Amino acid sequence: MAEPRDARTDGPAPKPPRTGDASAPTARRGRERRGEPDEIDRATNALLHSLGHDPTATDVGYVSDMLRTAVKLLSDGPDLGQLKLVTTAFKEMRYAYRVFNRYRGVKKISIFGSARTPEDHPDYVAARRFGELIAREGWMAITGAGNGIMKAGHEGPTRDASFGLAIRLPIEQSANTVIDGDPKLINFRYFFTRKLMFTSNSHAIAVFPGGFGTQDELFEVLTLIQTGKSVVLPIVLVEGAGGDYWDTWHRFAHTDLVRRGWISDEDEALYRRCATPEEAVAEVLRFYRRYRSSRFVGDRFVIRLDAPLSRAQCEALEERFRVLLRVGGIEQSGPLPGEDDSLELPRLHFEYTRKRFGLLRQLIDAINEMPPESERASQP
Repeated sequence: MAEPRDARTDGPAPKPPRTGDASAPTARRGRERRGEPDEIDRATNALLHSLGHDPTATDVGYVSDMLRTAVKLLSDGPDLGQLKLVTTAFKEMRYAYRVFNRYRGVKKISIFGSARTPEDHPDYVAARRFGELIAREGWMAITGAGNGIMKAGHEGPTRDASFGLAIRLPIEQSANTVIDGDPKLINFRYFFTRKLMFTSNSHAIAVFPGGFGTQDELFEVLTLIQTGKSVVLPIVLVEGAGGDYWDTWHRFAHTDLVRRGWISDEDEALYRRCATPEEAVAEVLRFYRRYRSSRFVGDRFVIRLDAPLSRAQCEALEERFRVLLRVGGIEQSGPLPGEDDSLELPRLHFEYTRKRFGLLRQLIDAINEMPPESERASQP
C-alpha cells in the first residue's frame, strides 16, 4: 500500500464558542478567568499535572472538560443504564480514533450497501471492482464487517487496505472472512458511534443498493452535509450492470422532495449517480483534482488548493457564486493567521453565509474544472 500522505480534509467548523457554551473546553469557557477554580477544577488540574500534562494547553483543556463532565454526572442523578451508555460510547470512540489515527495521512472512502447481496449479484461484482480500483489510487476502504456489499468492499481493496466497523446485533453473524481478526476491525455496540466513525474518517462515500440501514446511512450523511455539520465530500451512488435502483431513488428524491419544496434543487448536487465502478472512481478523484480541503478560520471559509487560480478565474467564481458571500469577495492568498498545517498550499477564502451547501459543492466542482495556468498557456 502507498505510503501515508497528507490528505486531511477539515470540514466547516462552528463559530468559536461563546462564554457559557457547553461545547467549549474549560480552559476557553473561562471559569478560571471569572474567579477562583472550584474543587473539580483544582482536582482535575492537579491530576493532569501529576501525569505530566499542562492544564493550560488547548488540547489538555478539552480532556480536562471531559473529566469535569464525567465527575458532574455523579450529581446529575443518572441511572446505571445511562452511565453504561455514556461510558461505552466514550470507550468506543476513543478506541476507534486510536485505530484510524495510525492511517491519518491516507484518504479513505466509506462503502455502504446491503449485507444480503449474494456474491454472484451484479451489485456485489461492482462493489468489489470499485474497491479494487479506488485502492489502486492509494485509498483505503471503510465498510461494515458483514457479508454482501461489505465483504465485496473488503475483497476489492484487500484486507491490508480495509477497515471493518462491526455492529453487535442478535441477528448478525461474526465478521466476514476477509476482515475477521484484522487489527483494523472495530466492534461497536451503538449505531451512532459507528456512524460517527464512518463520517468523521471519510474523504468520500460510495453507496450501493440496500435496505433500511443503507438508506439510513445515505440520508444521514446527506443531512450532515446539507446542514453544514459535515465537510462537503463526494457521494457516489453505484450499482451493478442493468440495475435501476438509483434511477428509482433519484426520481423519488426529485419528485417527492425537490418538487414539494422539502429540499432545494441544488441539493441534488450533493450526490452523483454513476453507471459503472470506473465512472464512480473517476468522480471521486475529480473532486480532489485541485481542491484539497476546507475549514473555517475565524469568520472566513478557507479552501485549500493544490494549485493557485488566476485572477480571472477568481473573479469568475466570485461573480457566479456571489450569493454564498456574506460580505466582500473571494480572495486568494497563502495560509491565514491561526492555520498550522498544509502551509505550502494556496488558499481561497471568503466570508461565507453558511447556507446552501449544495451550491458550495458546485463551487468546488467549478474550481476543479478550471484548468491550471500551465494548461491555459498551452491552449490556442
